[in-house]
Amino acid sequence: MPAKRAFRYRFHPSEAQAAELSRTFGCVRKVCNLALQAREDAWTLRGQRVGYEATSALLTVWKRTEELAFLAEVSSVPLQQTLRHLQTAFTNFFARRARFPRFKSRKRSRASAEYTRSAFRWRDGALTLAKMAEPLDIRWSRPLPEGAVPSTVTVSRDPAGRWFVSLLCEDPGVRPLPATDSVVGIDVGLDHLLVLSTGEKIGNPRHERRDRTALARAQRALCRKQKGSGNRAKARVKVARVHARIADRRSDFLYKITARLVRETQTLVIEDLAVSNMVGNRRLARAISDAGWRQFRQLLQYKANWYGRDVIAVDRWFPSSKLCSACGALAAAMPLGVRTWACVCGVTHDRDVNAARNILAAGLAVTVCGAGVRPQRNPPGGQSATKQKALRREP
Repeated sequence: MPAKRAFRYRFHPSEAQAAELSRTFGCVRKVCNLALQAREDAWTLRGQRVGYEATSALLTVWKRTEELAFLAEVSSVPLQQTLRHLQTAFTNFFARRARFPRFKSRKRSRASAEYTRSAFRWRDGALTLAKMAEPLDIRWSRPLPEGAVPSTVTVSRDPAGRWFVSLLCEDPGVRPLPATDSVVGIDVGLDHLLVLSTGEKIGNPRHERRDRTALARAQRALCRKQKGSGNRAKARVKVARVHARIADRRSDFLYKITARLVRETQTLVIEDLAVSNMVGNRRLARAISDAGWRQFRQLLQYKANWYGRDVIAVDRWFPSSKLCSACGALAAAMPLGVRTWACVCGVTHDRDVNAARNILAAGLAVTVCGAGVRPQRNPPGGQSATKQKALRREP
């Protein structure tokens, strides 16, 4: 079956198109906040659950009021889509897959609008949105798949003032790659972004550190500007452009690394890290965020699903660094400053390479016997699949 794939492009709207899209972004945000408030009030005051159908009926009522009559001036499809997205957010919340939906902020929330087939025209490679007379001036950095017709179009504007359009299409070119026998364990880090069980180390580019001086200069200039002034708005855009440049370089690097790993390897074993908890460490939060561990896993997962590869996540509490990959002995302690250590069996380990090898072994144990990889304190059936013995180093 062809895979659904989004193709994202820059575009440059005319003044009329930019004004129309800005109004649409504001209306989408307003409708989302009104619907969220209505659902909260219904549950708090009357103990009722309000679904998509009820909020859709409320939208019709809001358009007929004098205060919210401006909602009828933009395309109704993005407004309906934001109600559907809100329903999905509540579904994920009740299934404990996400947090409770939050109100959208004009300054902090993403400015975007989603159009379905009834709200845009695709003809001869030209895209025209509802309420617009001319097609968008899209910069086609890469071609769409031959014969592809967008099913959904999402228009967005980032804080740096750049406009993007994302076209969701069926891509027949996404198909499983030929199966191989290669397996690899991956340990993520800060000194090296990735360390493979083969011994290969992929350096950490530290994109944010490279632009830290330019970012600090732009932020100082922003702080000197008077709030609400035009110069402050220009300074804010300059800060956003530095952040956008950092994020773009990080994404480009991670896309290339994950593509290479998926192309060359059949089974990839990684750690199930709680990145949101780890950034609570004030000393490491900036470096962890700059490394992009969460984005790396997301890219690796969906690329593996596309191309028929397997990704195995090892439990975050598995002692991959303290466990000897040669004899299975477990060291008593392993501070972060220790990069090499010697086991009592006589083998000297590179901390990261040893961790990658242990991650690989634990992941393969899961695929073979279905056992857990987390060392159990009180195993119900005796010892776990990975035999471990705590060791104390001799003074």
